[in-house]
Amino acid sequence: MIPATRNGLLLIGVLFHVVYLRSIFDIYFRSPLVHGMTPHRVELPAPAKRLVLFVADGLRADKIYEPHHNATSGTTEELAPYLLGKIRTEASWGVSHTRVPTESRPGHVAAIAGFYEDVSAVTKGWKMNPVEFDSVFNESRHTWSFGSPDILPMFAHGASDRSRVDTFMYPPEFEDFSGNGDRLDTWVFDEAARFLARAAEPGSALNALMHQDRVVFFFHLLGIDSNGHGFKPYSDEYLGNIRHVDRGIRRLVEQLEAFYGDDGQTAYVFTADHGMNDRGAHGDGHPDNTRTPLIAWGAGVARTEPAPAGQTAPGHDGFSRGWRLGRYERKDVNQADIAPLMAALIGASFPLNSVGTLPLGYLNVSAEFRARAAMANAQQVLEQYRVKHDQKQQTELVFRPYAPLHQEGDAPEHMLARIRRAIDTQQHAQAEAECAQLIRLCIEGLRYFQRYDWLLLRSIVSLGYLGWIAHSLLFIFREYVLPGAPPAARRPRWVAVAGALVFALAAAVFFRQGSPPMYYAYAAFPAYFWTDALQQAALARHIAARYAQARARWRPLAFAAGYVLVLEALVYAYFDRRVYSAAFVLLAVAWPLGVSARFRRRHSALLALWSGSCLLTSVFTLLPVDRNDHLGLVAAGGALVALSGLAAWHYSRSFALPPPGASPEQARRTIARDRLLILAQALLVALAAALGPLTSLETARRGHLPRAHQAACWAVLVVSSLIPLAHGTAFGQPTRDQHYLYRLVTIYLGFAAPFVLLTVSYECVFYFAYAAVLLLWLAIERALYHERAELLLLQAPAGAPRLARLAPHGPGARRLGLSDMRTGIMFLFFVNVAFFGTGNVASLASFSIDSVYRLITVFDPFAMAVLLLFKIFIPFFLVSAAFGVLSRSLELPPFSLFLFVLSTTDVMTVNFFFLVRDDGSWLDIGMSISHFCISGLFVLFTIVLFVFSHALVGSVLIPPPPSSSSSSSSSKKAR
Repeated sequence: MIPATRNGLLLIGVLFHVVYLRSIFDIYFRSPLVHGMTPHRVELPAPAKRLVLFVADGLRADKIYEPHHNATSGTTEELAPYLLGKIRTEASWGVSHTRVPTESRPGHVAAIAGFYEDVSAVTKGWKMNPVEFDSVFNESRHTWSFGSPDILPMFAHGASDRSRVDTFMYPPEFEDFSGNGDRLDTWVFDEAARFLARAAEPGSALNALMHQDRVVFFFHLLGIDSNGHGFKPYSDEYLGNIRHVDRGIRRLVEQLEAFYGDDGQTAYVFTADHGMNDRGAHGDGHPDNTRTPLIAWGAGVARTEPAPAGQTAPGHDGFSRGWRLGRYERKDVNQADIAPLMAALIGASFPLNSVGTLPLGYLNVSAEFRARAAMANAQQVLEQYRVKHDQKQQTELVFRPYAPLHQEGDAPEHMLARIRRAIDTQQHAQAEAECAQLIRLCIEGLRYFQRYDWLLLRSIVSLGYLGWIAHSLLFIFREYVLPGAPPAARRPRWVAVAGALVFALAAAVFFRQGSPPMYYAYAAFPAYFWTDALQQAALARHIAARYAQARARWRPLAFAAGYVLVLEALVYAYFDRRVYSAAFVLLAVAWPLGVSARFRRRHSALLALWSGSCLLTSVFTLLPVDRNDHLGLVAAGGALVALSGLAAWHYSRSFALPPPGASPEQARRTIARDRLLILAQALLVALAAALGPLTSLETARRGHLPRAHQAACWAVLVVSSLIPLAHGTAFGQPTRDQHYLYRLVTIYLGFAAPFVLLTVSYECVFYFAYAAVLLLWLAIERALYHERAELLLLQAPAGAPRLARLAPHGPGARRLGLSDMRTGIMFLFFVNVAFFGTGNVASLASFSIDSVYRLITVFDPFAMAVLLLFKIFIPFFLVSAAFGVLSRSLELPPFSLFLFVLSTTDVMTVNFFFLVRDDGSWLDIGMSISHFCISGLFVLFTIVLFVFSHALVGSVLIPPPPSSSSSSSSSKKAR
């Protein structure tokens, strides 16, 4: 068996959690992408020869529709008078509702291909990653696209005919968030003007191609998104960019109309890929991110007739109250509905995998065209349903069809016959209603087949997680808890044979059904785990008998029940961060009262500091994650950390230690050098506290990041971050022993400087409070362990030195006990506080991308994500270092407490697995996905933390517990 050793257990744990992380997408969000279909289009002359698509990246609906109050002039103005004028004169309009993840790739794919990609497809990123399915561009005769190199290549390289899509892109370095982003849109408008001037030459091939039918112009306008990230959606830059886009679209429309001689054959669509929250971020399902504008006008588009004065037109709700558009009907759509609308306007085939429903209210066409367009839309969706139905029917052992489409009279063939008959008899309204019903049933049928294997897969995944918990706990009991446990080699073979047969049966079913290869892995893990667990039935009986014979047999059950309750509370904390505040208040009061009176007397100051630190730290999870930038708090937090570094430097004489055997002069120089390092780290933190706000102010004043400031910020970040690894430990290899307090101080100060540089508000104050509570937790746990020192010293050799390095398997190593469950759950609690202390890791959109602007401003998704994640991970470095020291202080084998935490956290994962939603609001759906992914990745993350803690902590000197009188005398003699 692989996990006969702890390394084997870690290996199997990593593989298991990596594989099972994918299960959430296979079960809940696997895209119903199908191939081998026949395209469908309206077999009538199209209302428009050409389509012009404007996508204002990052534009949320309310910012363009609502009047803006100008604080300077005291007047109220419209930011987009041209586009809003179109609504009042000739356009149809509404809100386009997007889905999570609200990022550029999924938004553009939904609008242009009518298809919602697998949620995990967002990891494909942008740039040169083609859309691997059909789109309106692919179905056009030719498409010319202008804009960002992050978006345009997706559809160009994904086209069936690469020569069908031309791209005009600015250089990537143009995407600099420190300046005003409207220059990106200026480039697009200017390049379009130059292109039209070149195309105006009579008789040229380009001119001839542009005058054919089914041509598309795509203008990707990134400036609004850039200004939203850089300056926030309420800033003058963001709002001014809306004005700039409105003016640019007006000029471009005039140029296009002049080029085509005002022939009235051009349709225009204006929309956005996603919105943006007030922090300048997006990605989650918040309504600010999922509500985008849609305005369509021109050939084939219906004009919105105003309602009588004093009346409100249909479609409005509280969201659009105050927009001054109440007389004009608001026609909301799903983002995927835009693709069939564009295809119908120019007579192109509907994208093959589109699940959008043609918004007929946007069309100004004949009744027959509307009905035939609705029928083509229905046929295209039905084509997908039929392929999916046939695939399942061919592979399932016992096939269960989607009942609503297999009832007598409601079969698709019957419905299509009724639709054709209604069209032939000019009952167009009835045909449209039948088409809408057929589309609804087909989409529900696709959803039915997507959920077809839910019961089987969810059962397998649940058994896998429960099996991992049982498998790893048995290993921990055998290796670290119970002495004299039955040998692992005594395993009945019939159990292994039965487990192999169960897996073979599952594999046979998967093979018959043509299931993806991952399904075999899903089944292999529970078969392996439960086979191993059942083979250790003797160990399970030994554990039960051991605790049944205990005097206080209720204590293990009470500890286990309390542990599970705390895990459930941590699950709830994912939905309400205030749970952590309540927990800190409880710890501030309950722990000092729960210790012995003798301990309280001896450590009254320590307990008082603990209570104060817990109360201070409890404040942060009460604060909103959607906070504005506050440079004063950045400077104050940096100064607080720097002052704590100076205090550590002042008291460092007591824990800056010379190398063993050093002469007095060497000892003096080493101590002086170590103390100087702490002072230098404190000064680096102070420099970062000054550089951060200063750089932000300079950027705001000049409109770009000064190179000198950028270089200084990078130098501080790199030098300060490398100090903890370079001094005292070289990537886990000890260069010399250090006192654990000295090591923790260098780690705390080393990562403080980069944290300050990446801070935009109160995060640095949290960093100080969090570090303080971790240090006090370590001190209290050590002191409590000292209370039990008599028992532990019986296991240590006589004459142990007063200050000794604890080897990984040294003589002081002991077995896990019930009291260690408290330490494990405290570690788990502090890791979760690091997750949610200053933001909501379930949504990276809660962390401001402003954090990285002092270091990098040119758009680079990978580099920016790395910097943002580095900032998020810094608190975890602190808790991992503290946990590493604590494990050694408690004289536990290095992996024991860590593995115990590792094996039990999947109680939370199982909770989140069944809390995942694929219906309801996109905010709830996105959060449920994030919660499961975070919990599923927790094991991998804690393994990385554990390895990193060894690299950080290195070889440290930890004072042993105080000894009895005899042991004390022998220790003194050893000194």
